[in-house]
Amino acid sequence: MSVAATPKQEALDAITRLPDSADMDEIMYRLYVLENIRRGQRDADNGDSIPLQELRQEMQAW
Repeated sequence: MSVAATPKQEALDAITRLPDSADMDEIMYRLYVLENIRRGQRDADNGDSIPLQELRQEMQAW
């Protein structure tokens, strides 16, 4: 049985994988992307997402 990582541990892991030359902007961007992926996964799990066909139709209207 695997234990889910905490948000803090996920952030630390993401930062650790960055090169030592990463600046603060890169670190913040990586954490921003990670959080948005987590939100998207949570929304998908909760059924709070748009079906692919509907999304394609919306994109064509742009």
